[in-house]
Amino acid sequence: MDVRDGGPVIGRESELREVTRTLLSTGDPARVLLLVGAAGTGKTAVLEHARRAAVEEGARVLRLRCHDGGSTPGAAALADGVHSALAKLHGRRTTVRVSGARRPGRQRAVPYGELSQLSALSEALTEAARDSPFALLLDDVERLPSATASALGLLIRVFRPAGVPMVMAGRPAHPRDGGASQLTSAADRLLELPPLRPADVEALMVHVLGRPVEPALVTAVLRALGPMAGTPEAVLSVLDSMDGRGGLLELGGHVCLTEPEQALRLTTDLAQLRRLCWPGEPQDTADLDAAAAVARALEHAEIRFDDLHRLKPGGPRRAGLVDRALTPLVGDGILTVDEDSRASFAVPALAAALRALPTHHEVSSLHALITRSLSDRLGAETAGGGHPRLADHVTAAGAELDDAPAVDVLLAAARTDARSDWPRSVRAYSSALGRLAPYDRRTPGVLYESAELSLRHADHPGALALGEPLLACLDASPAERDGDGSREARNGDRNRLVYVTEVWTLAALHEHRLPYTDADADADGPGFGSGSGSPNTSVAEHLAAVEGFAALAGPYGIGRVADRPAGEGRRTTFPPVVGRRPGSGPLPSPAELRLLAAAAGGRAELLAALGTLPPEADSARTMDRLLHAATHADLADALAAVLGDRYTGAGDSTAARYHAMVRSYLEGDWDQALSAARRIEARSRTRGTEAATAQCARALAAEIHCARGELGHARAWLELVPDSVAHPLVAWARMSLRYWSGRTAQALEGAREDVRRARGSGLLSGIEKVLLRYLSYALLEGMPQVMRRTLGELEALHEEVGSAMTRETVLLGRGLVHGEVDGALAALRSVEQRGDVYMGLLCRLCLVEIGDDSDRRLAEASYLAQSLGIGRATRTTLGHMARRRSLVLPRLRPARDRLSEADIRLTVLVSDGATNRQIAARLASSEKTVERRLTQLFQRTGCRSRAELAAAWLDGSLADRGLVPDGVPGTSR
Repeated sequence: MDVRDGGPVIGRESELREVTRTLLSTGDPARVLLLVGAAGTGKTAVLEHARRAAVEEGARVLRLRCHDGGSTPGAAALADGVHSALAKLHGRRTTVRVSGARRPGRQRAVPYGELSQLSALSEALTEAARDSPFALLLDDVERLPSATASALGLLIRVFRPAGVPMVMAGRPAHPRDGGASQLTSAADRLLELPPLRPADVEALMVHVLGRPVEPALVTAVLRALGPMAGTPEAVLSVLDSMDGRGGLLELGGHVCLTEPEQALRLTTDLAQLRRLCWPGEPQDTADLDAAAAVARALEHAEIRFDDLHRLKPGGPRRAGLVDRALTPLVGDGILTVDEDSRASFAVPALAAALRALPTHHEVSSLHALITRSLSDRLGAETAGGGHPRLADHVTAAGAELDDAPAVDVLLAAARTDARSDWPRSVRAYSSALGRLAPYDRRTPGVLYESAELSLRHADHPGALALGEPLLACLDASPAERDGDGSREARNGDRNRLVYVTEVWTLAALHEHRLPYTDADADADGPGFGSGSGSPNTSVAEHLAAVEGFAALAGPYGIGRVADRPAGEGRRTTFPPVVGRRPGSGPLPSPAELRLLAAAAGGRAELLAALGTLPPEADSARTMDRLLHAATHADLADALAAVLGDRYTGAGDSTAARYHAMVRSYLEGDWDQALSAARRIEARSRTRGTEAATAQCARALAAEIHCARGELGHARAWLELVPDSVAHPLVAWARMSLRYWSGRTAQALEGAREDVRRARGSGLLSGIEKVLLRYLSYALLEGMPQVMRRTLGELEALHEEVGSAMTRETVLLGRGLVHGEVDGALAALRSVEQRGDVYMGLLCRLCLVEIGDDSDRRLAEASYLAQSLGIGRATRTTLGHMARRRSLVLPRLRPARDRLSEADIRLTVLVSDGATNRQIAARLASSEKTVERRLTQLFQRTGCRSRAELAAAWLDGSLADRGLVPDGVPGTSR
């Protein structure tokens, strides 16, 4: 636990109270307590905070240091430590008595000299405690010399000084540690520090970083630490390491992770790494060097002891060193071995830290040796098919293996693992493509197999990684690529490459990247392949299949869309794919692509696209779902609506995360929606990934913050959206931010311009949200003519689009302009059936305005606003409506009104009878802060005094009222 800033000890409240009580137990109740815990669990922090609390209570606490003095270990060293501690009491008589106790240790000829010395020392401590009560504090008892620890144990058991409490702290004693184990048996109580709970780990991270943290960051840290997840110093070490490398990013007031989870590591400070991770004696440089080599060897391939036993005795010396390093690491528990003899690091963050350390061992030869030990005996293809895990060893071996046998092993392993372990199969295909020449006859087939596997399992990042080898294959000259193959073979290769191109393009859309076309060459975002540029003209001729997919970029908020008159479709040509009838496989057909793009436009374009599909595809429910998805720029939901059971899914792509965000937003779980937006944005900045950012996710996050009155966060999100993005969702969020920032004229004029741009791009779905907001603001500003004109535009838009959303906005608009209650009620029923909580709030506000059961509607609106966490803007609107209608705005308790852990801790201290001064000392804060927090606690609980608060806590009243989180000890329901 880090105590450098004097902050609170998190997750150790009960242990802190126990240690403090022991230090205060002078006189007859004096006890001896031993606090034990592994390295980094916070023993020193607990001791320091308990000492401060005891001193605040008026106790004297003396530190006893007997670790590295100049005296002979044993009773003499113990007497010297006591003499140094008691010298602070400024009692001449006391120091004289202790000085007398120190002499027998120097007179070696005296029989039973050490026992006499300990007896005299006990008498001196007893007399000193009688004159001036005090407690002794001893940290790091595991560092005591064995003789000194034995003398201390004997003093406690046989010559215990009366009235002197003592608290000792150290690591758990091993049976072989004779002196330290005696202290365990001598103590009155053994108090063990357990690992921190996940909630405490999150609280520690919040305290250190000074801001709320994204739950995904907490999960990543816990996963990286493994069995050390509850060790405070390990958590701090990972945070320091991330912060030092720029791995943390603040988004919307929360700290997010911007690097791959496997890159999370402990500190690379050797002294701290040794103390924190090695349970026994600290390792020397050679041992750490070997451990670093083992970590690098395990980074890309699993190593089994069977593989090492199979190696010939005359293998490379460096491989032998790695082999010999495994045994002590397993003995220390740093490496674990499963039932299949596979070795792995118990703490992934330690492995990452070791990989960052320099090492003179070259481990690629070990992977090459493991591969050759099987391939030379069985043959490359047989070895790869029988042992698919060799593929990772081939990849890790690199140039140590020749390409020809390496490719045979990789392809055999990939085809064998395709069903049992498809992620490893994808890695094997990728490694094989890295070794195959672009013009190799096998390259199109390998690309095809890999693309089919990635598409089958919705592995869109894996499919996106095929861009570079695909581009290189397409860029190869026809003579190099085709060779002397037959025309049928050449046509088959071309069809395979077209299929791979389509799979790659669909993956690019799922990861919210722009697929390359001539029209979009200057658009925002990366181009085809690795994103380092645009392909040349010869390659572009082979990319006709990309055009239909690229038409989805603008409608689904992925990038800029070219201006075109509404209703004008794009003509798309797709070369045929061998063995596949268009529309029968997991890829959308050209007609389905036109339907996906047309969903963002008008009804005429949509019906024209629908007419090219088979009759069974004409489903009203499917069309409603497609239009709903297009309105919210939800590509994953749109593909699922059109493809049905043929859709292989969005996997863990950006599109999948945005789909989850939209669902959370509509259901009213805005905290979860914001968390999804932060994960999307952080993922786009994570090193080692190929994902871009969902622009509409940024806009939706800004909209939530704006509705909650958090304009600074909303502005930060919208500043990330390029001006070239003209999607209606972005215009909707921009309008809200400008209006509630006090720029009414700019909000209204900007909305008009954004609507014009969206119409010019053929994007009509979603404009109804902008127009309804425009009408609402016109109502607030008292502009009836503008309201009537906007209603006319809404009605015209509904004629063009004809979706459930446009119908709802028209009904609401008529309610606000003409007072049509029945229409507003119909809109509310439709919205509730569709499942849009925020739109339901707007419907209720409309019913309040036009006077239909206003009291009930106002109460419902207030509760909805409270559940969404809506801030000043909506509460102000509700207040104006209530005053105009002579209604009473309900007073609501905040939705998240349960007491926090800090509130619980403060309540417990009050119930224990602690004064403000004592509470300030224990919580490491000022008395003024304690007074302020108590005032807030009284307001939240309804208690008028400390006595009422203590009574409500002790009799379970707070728990009965739902103010106490579940699982908090000490409460009764």
